[in-house]
Amino acid sequence: MTPQARILIVDDEEVVRLSFMRILADTRYKVKAAASWTQVTQAMQEEPADVVLLDLRMPEMDGITVLKALKQQWPDSEVIVITGYPTLETAKQAVTLGAYDYLTKPVNPEQVIHASNAAWLHKRWALHNDRAATAGGGRRGDASGGQGGLPDQPDFSRTSS
Repeated sequence: MTPQARILIVDDEEVVRLSFMRILADTRYKVKAAASWTQVTQAMQEEPADVVLLDLRMPEMDGITVLKALKQQWPDSEVIVITGYPTLETAKQAVTLGAYDYLTKPVNPEQVIHASNAAWLHKRWALHNDRAATAGGGRRGDASGGQGGLPDQPDFSRTSS
């Protein structure tokens, strides 16, 4: 059975938080929302999110500062920056700081679902590779480990040319 992804939506606008929660409210996700850095830290301390949807314009801290703090304190969380004020500079900063993706508002439901699914899958593969490297003598990134990939994922390592 695939574990349920924990997603944290961080946006100061209630309508955006509720919209994203509605979009992601299915059996694959456990969704929480936060409107400020104080709420983010509380939610992450209670139960760290696998994926964080982060607005760049926040009242207490700007989103780049929040991204930096998230990646320092919870490096395993994948962060998707979503902004209504995109610039090349903030996109470059976000990627440099470890954001998984950078989306511009308005986003449609399919974009939110696709980005969240992709970030969750990326995290699962990264954790699987870390476990395989630990079990296989410390070769990070070697996912062979005799398992053929994650549970319920196809094994592409044995394809013939």
